[in-house]
Amino acid sequence: MSTARALDAVEHGVREGETVLLVHGSNVAGWSWAPQVALLPHSHLLTPDLPGFGGRHREPWPGLDGAADDLAAIVAERAVGGHAHVVGLSLGGILGVRLAARHPGLVRTLLVSGAPLVGVGRGTAVAARVQVGLWDRRWYWRALATAMRLDADVRDRFVDDGLRLGSRTGGRVLEDVLVPSLPSSLPYRGRLVAVAGEREPRDARRAFEALRAIAPQLETWIAPGMHHQWSAEDPVRFSAMIEAVADGAPWPPTAATAG
Repeated sequence: MSTARALDAVEHGVREGETVLLVHGSNVAGWSWAPQVALLPHSHLLTPDLPGFGGRHREPWPGLDGAADDLAAIVAERAVGGHAHVVGLSLGGILGVRLAARHPGLVRTLLVSGAPLVGVGRGTAVAARVQVGLWDRRWYWRALATAMRLDADVRDRFVDDGLRLGSRTGGRVLEDVLVPSLPSSLPYRGRLVAVAGEREPRDARRAFEALRAIAPQLETWIAPGMHHQWSAEDPVRFSAMIEAVADGAPWPPTAATAG
């Protein structure tokens, strides 16, 4: 992997123990994991920008397979021991599954949240495609930041990254997200947890049954009261979930372990 690409995998914490790779969603970049970075100070974390996003906005979107291979190269280069616990939100969840399908030996555990692996409903797809036409307008990203309840200190970065992503790249990414993306098989047989927010669209939870058909070890959970971007909505609980899955602990905590 090139030095330039290696620098895109932002590292946090001491490079020892086991690595957690955090893969962002389609409207943000690696900076969106800042709450988890703050709450997991003793973990070695990688928070890369995907091609076409954030600091890599000049790179073309390589498609799901290309993006998964890009993540694989980052894990091989930067993760302790060359493998990582993989956490993905939304698009990041889709890519986490694709990474585990194409490079199962790199994945210690896999945690995906809000991943519409079997596509989205017609109404959601129509609305999303209409919004692509607005992606080059600053007011749209400002309105979206407000709707997502983003903190004031990250709103400008969110708006700037959205504008840099642009309607051309964003449209290509969106088409990969809206249609079924679940691979036909999943050779990865490690721990796999799929989560959906109780208040997010049902597209993510609709994927549970199909995912279990290729990954019988699947564990599922509905996060009570949470929306799609709940890594920011309840970062303490999201971070606790990351730790539990990586450590092999039950999630959600059982009555015996919750205290």
